[in-house]
Amino acid sequence: MGLPLSPQDWFDLFLHFAVLSLMGIGGAITTAPEMHRFLVTEKNWLTDSSFSSSIALAQSAPGPNVLFVALMGWQVGINAGGGLSAGAPAWWLGLLGILLTMLGIMLPSSILTYKATKWAHVNRNLTSVQAFKSGMAPIVIGLLVSTGWLLSAAHRDFAQDWKVWLVTAVATGVMLRTSIHLMWLIAAGGILGAAGLL
Repeated sequence: MGLPLSPQDWFDLFLHFAVLSLMGIGGAITTAPEMHRFLVTEKNWLTDSSFSSSIALAQSAPGPNVLFVALMGWQVGINAGGGLSAGAPAWWLGLLGILLTMLGIMLPSSILTYKATKWAHVNRNLTSVQAFKSGMAPIVIGLLVSTGWLLSAAHRDFAQDWKVWLVTAVATGVMLRTSIHLMWLIAAGGILGAAGLL
């Protein structure tokens, strides 16, 4: 049984990601809490687990980190079609979900970035342009912290997830106190997870 998505729902999916595209200061990942609110809490098109898995899978794969948006669109489409076992119709809806979410998240921000970069380059010596650039750093940090907070919410049961929290604390300490590259720590966490130790 698939999700009953109407043409208006598909348009809403595109439109929501288009609006998020314009809010994605620091990248699409900074809008993940709002994506979660829309896809999981409000629309019930994805579960908490599938939402977090989309981000984790895309962030661990090579390529642009915006791929998690494509995975979310794919899952919405597949769910609308009745699941992977439903065959070709579900796959086509999955591709439609990818198309709508990726066009939504990429098109508006690409146009805005192109136009704003041209204007900012011409006016780079204006105090207001320099102040804007300086003021964006704390906003990006705040958005990234809110995304991290959302993703950590999947591990609320400390008694069950204490190993995940321990690895997170150790990796944070190692990152802050040594010059070991963050990618090595991520790889170690992936190996621990693949071995079933987390």
